[in-house]
Amino acid sequence: MSTSEPDAVARLQELLEKVEAARAELETADDPERAVEILQELADLAKEVQAEVERARREADASA
Repeated sequence: MSTSEPDAVARLQELLEKVEAARAELETADDPERAVEILQELADLAKEVQAEVERARREADASA
């Protein structure tokens, strides 16, 4: 395990917490405009997760 792996895991866990919070808020959103905003936040978080996974893969490949 490289020293950056714990950092990557921590960042992914933080993003997961944000996704869960946004999902919970979406479930209770009564305002359609707010629901759209939350969906955009979720889309942005998904992009961050993908970027973090790709970064972790590159680092793993570089250390292999």
